[in-house]
Amino acid sequence: MEYESPSQSPTLTQDERLKLLYPMVNEDETPLPRCWSTKDKYNYIGLSQSNLRVHYKGHGKTHKDASSVRATHPIPASCGLYYFEVKIISKGRDGYMGVGLSAQGVNMNRLPGWDKHSYGYHGDDGHSFCSSGTGQAYGPTFTTGDVIGCGINLIDGSCFYTKNGHHLGIAFQDLPSGLYPTVGLQTPGEVIDANFGQEPFKFDIEGEMRELRRKTQGVIEELSWPRKQGDAQAVLHNMVSTYLVHHGYSQTAESFAKSAGQEISEELTSMRNRQHIQKLVLAGKLGEAISTVDQLYPGLLALNQDLHFRLKVRQFIEMVSGADTLEIESESGGGKSWADTSSSSGHSGSNMDMEEQVDNAGGEVGNHENHQTEQAVNGNSQNTSNGNIDCDHSTDNMDVDAGAPRGNSILANPARFECLIRFGRSLHVFATQLEQEKGRSEANSTMLQEAFSLLAYADPWDSPVGGQLDPAGRESVCAQLNSAILESKNLPGRPPLEISLAHSAHLLKLMSNSELGACAFADIQTILN
Repeated sequence: MEYESPSQSPTLTQDERLKLLYPMVNEDETPLPRCWSTKDKYNYIGLSQSNLRVHYKGHGKTHKDASSVRATHPIPASCGLYYFEVKIISKGRDGYMGVGLSAQGVNMNRLPGWDKHSYGYHGDDGHSFCSSGTGQAYGPTFTTGDVIGCGINLIDGSCFYTKNGHHLGIAFQDLPSGLYPTVGLQTPGEVIDANFGQEPFKFDIEGEMRELRRKTQGVIEELSWPRKQGDAQAVLHNMVSTYLVHHGYSQTAESFAKSAGQEISEELTSMRNRQHIQKLVLAGKLGEAISTVDQLYPGLLALNQDLHFRLKVRQFIEMVSGADTLEIESESGGGKSWADTSSSSGHSGSNMDMEEQVDNAGGEVGNHENHQTEQAVNGNSQNTSNGNIDCDHSTDNMDVDAGAPRGNSILANPARFECLIRFGRSLHVFATQLEQEKGRSEANSTMLQEAFSLLAYADPWDSPVGGQLDPAGRESVCAQLNSAILESKNLPGRPPLEISLAHSAHLLKLMSNSELGACAFADIQTILN
């Protein structure tokens, strides 16, 4: 069954429903109210059923016997619009019950609304109380079986109530932030249950949120373009063009530039070369990608040693999976051969001791046996280029294979596994050289240790470190390499479009931290869609 408002689905968990209603709230920093506080209450209040049921246990002879309880946490401003409901299980003797909001420190020996920074809607007379013992006519009375909801708009500070799913109108205006859901009882037999999102709400609060989102987006759309930034259309065209260039979509960038009457900031040949390199990395062919970078952009990896190291670690991981192979061009016939596999001893790798694999990597690897492998690890190349040699890869299609099948893993081939061990040793030497030249890097050490740990398992995929074999791990190193190439050509390492989106997301975070509720309805993805 489909619901007009997804949060009304009874199959959702409380976490799922709250995340759906309040996506901008980070509960690690600003937890949402989920139950009543066992400490922030008056003595005549009793709690049960996971601190969601409230019952009165006092004498209830006078107003001095009134008792209230606050929720465990204040309402985060990043909710934008917050809502909770209570069900009247029993009105008790007189039905002197109040539902509302209050600030931390407000006297709990009172019904909500009677004191400063306290606001409540009372069931016995239907009046609203705004920081005063004198109420104002507001809505109907409520009694056993009724469901009363309380909502607060964190943008304008207004508060409204609902009864059995019907909106009763605005009760209060200009409320401060940092308020807590609060209920109060005064006579024996009064019992209420709270719903902080563990169940679907009686009232469709998402309908109210949709309207607030529409208004907020209208405000955004009406903002005027700052003249000092130049012509708006030209700036937007440039942002799109630089984005296409950055990611190597040469054909699309060329077509867009022609239609927009703009010039492309990078030569098409160089753009296609970057696209080709990206496709190699995303296909897991790191060795070929590194070789191509050395050919087209000589010296780039020497100037970016941490990037070079990260690429080689990723190559090691891809060799484990079988997506990459350590193949060296033979000088005699131009064919490919495994780097010195003649000394293979037939190790399967599945039971090989991890200490032998990694600790032995610290040995000297300068002899003839490992020369070719070390050369591949350190990226030595005699070819030079200005980065504009056409690799004849002009398609914009960036789809690549998801990854090699498990049966193609290097661990299943003794000769290839022996080559992997030598590659790992040279990689360890590379790490040692970096540490000597630049100081110890915890990130590099951890990266290498985690990659080597793949060899400790008979089935690396089904292991605690198997996540490294996920092809998604190629994406970040691919982006880093692409940015480095662009920066070497004095082009932005990050496209302005992505910077703008990241900047906007950070501003929304600052709005949330500054208790500006509008951040909840300024979701970037929704606006773009």
